[in-house]
Amino acid sequence: MAQHESEVGGVTVALTVGDIVEQPDVDAVVNAANAALQPGGGVAGAIHRAAGPGLAEECRPLAPLSPGEAVITGGHRLPNRYVIHCLGPVYGRDRPEGELLAACYRNALELADRRGLASVAFPAISTGAFGFPMERAAEAALGAVLSTAAQLESVRLVRFVLSDDRALRLHREVLLRLLKR
Repeated sequence: MAQHESEVGGVTVALTVGDIVEQPDVDAVVNAANAALQPGGGVAGAIHRAAGPGLAEECRPLAPLSPGEAVITGGHRLPNRYVIHCLGPVYGRDRPEGELLAACYRNALELADRRGLASVAFPAISTGAFGFPMERAAEAALGAVLSTAAQLESVRLVRFVLSDDRALRLHREVLLRLLKR
C-alpha cells in the first residue's frame, strides 16, 4: 500500500490509498455526508452500506447539516467506534469553498478530540460528486489539519484515505509544500 507520513505538533499525518470503510485501526472514520445525513453515492453510500441501517436511523435527528458542519455517531457495523459526518461544500455553489472545506476538517478533529479519540481517517471530502478540484481540496484539508494539530490533546493520528495513486501523489506534494512554509 502506497503511503506517506509526516509528524506535525505531535500528530502523525498519514496519506494512504485505500477504502475508508476498511480502516479497523482508527477510532473514527469521516463520512463525506450529504445534508440529510442519509445513504447516497460515493463515500456516504459506502459508509452507510458497511455500517448498516442503524446508522441512517441514528443520523436522522441530527440532520440537516450546513456546509462545514460536523456531527458524530456510533460506528454500528463498521470496525470503528465512531463515524464523524461532515458536509463539504459543493464547488462553485457554497462559498467561500476553501474556508467551508477547511472547517469540515477542523470541526471533525475538534469533535474527535473532545471525545478523547486518538485516531481519525478522512476521505478527500467534496472531491467526488461535489466537484472540488483535488489540489485545492488537499490544500484546504491539509492546511486545516496542520493548523489544528498543535491544539489537539488526544488525536495523535490523522489519516487521509485516498482513492488512487494520483490523489496520493497530489496530497503528498501539497503536504510537503505546506510543511516548508
